[in-house]
Amino acid sequence: MSRLRVAIQKSGRLSEKSLDVLKRCGLSFARSKDKLFWYGRDFPVDVLLVRDDDIPRMLLDGVCELGIVGENIAREVMLERESESQLNCLRKLGFGHCRLSIAVPENRDIAGIEALEGTRIATSYPALTRNLMMQQGISTSIVELSGSVEIAPGLGTADAISDLVSTGTTLRANHLRELDVLFESQAALYGRVNDISDEKKVLLDRLLARLEGVMQAAESKYVMLHAPREALEKITELLPGVEHPSVMPLEGSDRIAIHAVCGEAVFWEHLEALKAAGASAILVLPVEKMLA
Repeated sequence: MSRLRVAIQKSGRLSEKSLDVLKRCGLSFARSKDKLFWYGRDFPVDVLLVRDDDIPRMLLDGVCELGIVGENIAREVMLERESESQLNCLRKLGFGHCRLSIAVPENRDIAGIEALEGTRIATSYPALTRNLMMQQGISTSIVELSGSVEIAPGLGTADAISDLVSTGTTLRANHLRELDVLFESQAALYGRVNDISDEKKVLLDRLLARLEGVMQAAESKYVMLHAPREALEKITELLPGVEHPSVMPLEGSDRIAIHAVCGEAVFWEHLEALKAAGASAILVLPVEKMLA
């Protein structure tokens, strides 16, 4: 029987959430002794736990069919190998958000990214930084570093840096300021464009359908409430991401029960507006699973 192999980060900021996504798709695993290969029990999908920058390389080399990795890493490896069309981003996963930003010393009077023409930029993402700067018509000298990029300007080895930023705390600690954002990134599921059998394609489609249900459920809320029948149109307008709610008469009353899956976030402001429109007994519940 054909089996799919999916590579995920063995440790780091994406590891736990990547595994959680797979488990919420109904996958369970028997772990190997070295814990680097997990065998899928109830669904023919096995997990390889590797370094994050190895994931797109393993996909390109045909070691696995799927991988969960940050978009920044995938783009870097594809540009490095000049194979940007050989991987498909099958689904962005909504976690692991960060940005690749240009930062400069706080004491440098640099107003915009165009002022970096001809300067030296230190980065752990040389191919991606070079590509993104070229897209903006800016020619720079790339200084490739494997870590501690933020200290390069202070050491005099670079004029600016291109590095991942989430909160900006590290930049401030090194007296740097964020000048411009080059690339917004998050975790995504990638797959090979070609070289997958029809049998594995069937498995992939099943897994993607489950994943889509998991992602929709995570983004959705189930709302139940009572309201006057004449308020139905207004209530529907107020429910975020709802077009056709389920409507049921309440026995012995001129009011109705309205049930709806909201595809967008439901905030307190929504509940207050619903109550003002005549709604009562409003319940907002999480959605565990969805399948379209």
